Amino acid sequence: MALVGDKEKREQLTEEIPELDRRKEKMVEILQRRDQERQQGVERRKLAKDVITVKEEKSNFFTSAFSEEKSAIEALLASCEGADRTALTASFEEINQKMQRLQKFVNDSMMFLSAYELRQAQAAVQKLQGAVVEKRDECLPKKKFAFKSRRKENAGPKETKPSPPCDRKADQPMVIEQNLCGFSDADSQVLVRSADEINGKDVLLTRLSNCLVKLLGSPNTIHVKNVTNSKVLCGPVSTSVFVDQSAGCTFAFACQQLRTHNTKDANVYLHVTSRAIVEDCNGVSFAPFNWTYEGIERDFEQAGLDRTKNNWNIIDDFNWLAPDHSPNWSILPEESRITDWDEILAPVVPKVRVY
Repeated sequence: MALVGDKEKREQLTEEIPELDRRKEKMVEILQRRDQERQQGVERRKLAKDVITVKEEKSNFFTSAFSEEKSAIEALLASCEGADRTALTASFEEINQKMQRLQKFVNDSMMFLSAYELRQAQAAVQKLQGAVVEKRDECLPKKKFAFKSRRKENAGPKETKPSPPCDRKADQPMVIEQNLCGFSDADSQVLVRSADEINGKDVLLTRLSNCLVKLLGSPNTIHVKNVTNSKVLCGPVSTSVFVDQSAGCTFAFACQQLRTHNTKDANVYLHVTSRAIVEDCNGVSFAPFNWTYEGIERDFEQAGLDRTKNNWNIIDDFNWLAPDHSPNWSILPEESRITDWDEILAPVVPKVRVY
């Protein structure tokens, strides 16, 4: 009987050993998995800490470099006081180049800046741009914001000189001269500028209504203010487009940055390589930029815009901080988009002004 019992025990142990081995293997597997998860958690926390550190370092570098470049531009503006015209022209050319670099620096730094830091930097750039415009107007009044009146018929003879591209002719609407080229105070007209006239320049469009504006080239910046019920079509802009106090317009812009203020009921056909910003706006709809003209590829190259990168539908609304979609802007439905610009623009019949 003892031999039988021992045999049964041996058989039972033989059956239990594989099960014990399986349990042991499972326990080892669980322990290894937990240790792996622990190590992965440590790595994730370390990576997150490294990312935060890198962002902080980049943010600190951006703040320092931005402040330094901004101060350099402000110093150049201050040095314009009392300078002669030749020196002023050179100074404003250097300021213009520095402003382009500063704007590009902000655009290139967007990925690691917080929303607050980005907003502050963009506001500072816009304010500085305004200061440049004001200083240029103050120091070079005849070359920039000056609006010339018609010469009286009974005035004495005057030596004639070739007119600069932005000079106003007798029967033309008032336009802005030389450094800040553009149009002002026009109604129901077609206003056209060629590449030779606007390439690398700042363009100002102000107080226009029921107009069609075509800018065939690559300007430095575009400022649109107090424009209503008009169509503004522009070739690639090397830096920024600013729109303010406009209503009922159709815009076509390709640029590094678009900033829109106090604007309503507008359709914007956009190619933007950073992000577009709306503030105090409503009824603004966006669609991808699809206007074209002969030579636009060359102008894209001159502007330095990446044709493969277009954030036309990524819009920051500074008046809407909630996580859901802002009610102040929308995507223009495909069936409502302009696909044949020639057909749309053909019915425009006002006097055509080509300068």
